[in-house]
Amino acid sequence: QVQLVESGGDLVQPGGSLRLSCAPSESVFSLNVMSWYRQAPGHQREWVASRVSGGATNYADSVKGRFTISLDNAANTVYLQMNNLRPEDTAVYYCNLLLRKNVGSRRREYWGQGTQVTVSS
Repeated sequence: QVQLVESGGDLVQPGGSLRLSCAPSESVFSLNVMSWYRQAPGHQREWVASRVSGGATNYADSVKGRFTISLDNAANTVYLQMNNLRPEDTAVYYCNLLLRKNVGSRRREYWGQGTQVTVSS
């Protein structure tokens, strides 16, 4: 069973930056759709950003211009660079990958365990 390993969450002051990372626990054949979601206390999980294998990216309006999703192909690692952080960005951030584990296998969806981002002075 593929697991996703997330890291990078921390406490940061408003205006600061963080970079989250997410990688499968084992080698996989392909990453097809890579996404980040977040869930703040008392709120539903919301979509933040996505990147497809061809490179196209899309962002929620609330983070557009501040967050960047990227992929390191060699390391099979997905990143979320977060700049100019605001208190309202405080949430648990979850990685979501749609991937093929092996050649010929079906695409399956996996979730990371979540990493806490707190923006506060």
